[in-house]
Amino acid sequence: MTDTPDNTPSPGQTLSARAEAARTERLARQAAALRANLRRRKDQARTRQDHTAEDKPATTTHTPGNGESKTCP
Repeated sequence: MTDTPDNTPSPGQTLSARAEAARTERLARQAAALRANLRRRKDQARTRQDHTAEDKPATTTHTPGNGESKTCP
């Protein structure tokens, strides 16, 4: 995240009150969008993890039935 330019005005540059308010609103919207995106990505990762756990068969031992013997002949 250090490769993006800083959104603060340079020392010689001043913003009008209206421009500063617009900048603040834009940064707030961006922060909210980033938080929402992170939440979606975390939910997606949890869903994928749940699905992979369901897809794996449970490790159970086979108990012979219907006249099968426990050992091979």
